[in-house]
Amino acid sequence: MHFIDTHTHLYLEEFKADIDTVIEQALLNKIDKFFLPNIDSSAIEDMFLLEQKFPGKCYPMMGLHPCYVKENYQSELNIVEEWLSKRSFAAIGEIGLDYYWDTNFKEQQMHCFTTQMQWALKYELPIVIHSRNATPETIEAVKPFAAKGLKGIFHCFGGSVEEANAIIDLGFLLGIGGVCTYKKAGLDVVLKHIELQHIVLETDSPYLTPVPYRGKRNESAYIKIIAQRVAEIKACSLEEVARVTTENALGTFKI
Repeated sequence: MHFIDTHTHLYLEEFKADIDTVIEQALLNKIDKFFLPNIDSSAIEDMFLLEQKFPGKCYPMMGLHPCYVKENYQSELNIVEEWLSKRSFAAIGEIGLDYYWDTNFKEQQMHCFTTQMQWALKYELPIVIHSRNATPETIEAVKPFAAKGLKGIFHCFGGSVEEANAIIDLGFLLGIGGVCTYKKAGLDVVLKHIELQHIVLETDSPYLTPVPYRGKRNESAYIKIIAQRVAEIKACSLEEVARVTTENALGTFKI
């Protein structure tokens, strides 16, 4: 039985002091692959260092996160494009739209999102999507690219059954994390209507820590907690969750 953390920011400052222990604990809990979404150019060096330190375990993506789309977005995009032309990546991510924190760059966010989806088609890579307070707009933006064969993951899914089905109809997977353990989130109700073949597991560590560790730093070892909760919701075995979600992840990422 093995698991994959499809979305973890292990390169951030929160893990600098004990990354070896964090990886060791994850491996002890049968999580043996970690996919690292980029945020902007400031994270690239540290992300590559993890790839080098843990070969065959840590896999970087390349992309510009919507929350980091600012006045210098074009230079950031140029860096993304340069790296995509130089080497291979597991995916383009995390990219998308975020209308929660700042709406001053909505137009630029959409431009960056569509540009990076074009690159995903060019380089035949999946995408990992960040969508906060913008799920309907994100789905609409993805539709013409999905029609051309683009695949990927809607990271940190927490929407309705209708939104889940719309994403599934695009051929995309739902990234399920610690939110499924929150009593008031309602994600457990939605997941009852979603087949395992449409989901992957993620932590988004150090954020969105599952119960019973909510309020503390999240880490990849907690994938097993998320998987156990999914198994409860779906009334199936932990082994089944591990098998299907791992197959889904390996069938999506380019490694």
